[in-house]
Amino acid sequence: MDRIKNIAVVAHDNCKEELLDFVACNREAILAHNLIATGTTGRLVESLLAETGPSEGGEPKRVRRLMSGPLGGDQQLGAMISEGKVDVLFFFWDPMEPQPHDVDVKALLRLAVLYNIPTASNRSSAEFLISSAFFDHEFSIKPNRFFEYADRKLD
Repeated sequence: MDRIKNIAVVAHDNCKEELLDFVACNREAILAHNLIATGTTGRLVESLLAETGPSEGGEPKRVRRLMSGPLGGDQQLGAMISEGKVDVLFFFWDPMEPQPHDVDVKALLRLAVLYNIPTASNRSSAEFLISSAFFDHEFSIKPNRFFEYADRKLD
């Protein structure tokens, strides 16, 4: 994992305000990295960063926006994780509200665990993750043992 990371940000509707506050409070740390987000979350984060001023380069921070989660954005993000294009996942998900795309949410979280991606699911875990000494430095992710499954012998 390079020093400049590809950070995915996702939030369910009831958690978007909390994610935006987290991004605002950690703006400088986040601006140093590349951002990826599902639909509405991406639009809101990009708008927030534009309101608070340009990045060091003088241009507004661009967010790579995928589809909305229920319209396939969670699956797009999962594919990016499996392709090694996501280094960190901030996914503020709502444990109290059923989602029409619960299976996609579960698949996304499963892939984050499978590929050993640092993941924060709420404000406290996000603050711990972003304040880690590894956040702004190179870091080597050890592959999980799960990949032995692909090479297993079949009788």
